[in-house]
Amino acid sequence: MVDDDAAKDTLHRRLRRDREALLWKLDGLSEYDLRRPLTPTGTNLLGLVKHVATVEARYFGEVFGRPSPEPLCRWQDSDGSDHWAAEDETRDEVIALYRRTWAHADATIAALTLDTPGHVPWWPDPHPNTTLLAVMLHVLGETVRHTGHADILRETVDGRTGTRAQHERPIDERARAAHVAKLEQAARAAGLS
Repeated sequence: MVDDDAAKDTLHRRLRRDREALLWKLDGLSEYDLRRPLTPTGTNLLGLVKHVATVEARYFGEVFGRPSPEPLCRWQDSDGSDHWAAEDETRDEVIALYRRTWAHADATIAALTLDTPGHVPWWPDPHPNTTLLAVMLHVLGETVRHTGHADILRETVDGRTGTRAQHERPIDERARAAHVAKLEQAARAAGLS
């Protein structure tokens, strides 16, 4: 049987690790590369960080009656502006917002037990009533998902991949090109069958 405190600690440690991985995706990039739309829907690296900050602020704030100290519009009035950074929002400001959101979320996680009830008004019936455990799993899933998006976007910008600087290896352009050519050949062959 798993101890609730150990389970909460494991989930929280993973959330903290993936938060850092998401921020690492911004390292060394220009303001333009952080903000430029890299998908047909406009997804960009700095916008992913801003969005995940909003997700944590809402889920570890409003859901448990512990409103975030960060100004947020009502969830019903959300206009998608949390998915991108305006030209007057600096990288440092967005990162600082995310870090302040972490502090508030971490305080909520520390103060509550896994079975603490919460209410997510934007989840459809019959699911709005939930627990800290379910919210931690949901937010961890969102963070992992968006960190994966950021990994692919970063690879698109400059070829860098991975979750932490200490695991990064120099890019072998020749080996990478050979690998991609092999995959392209396999795809074309499969398409002819």
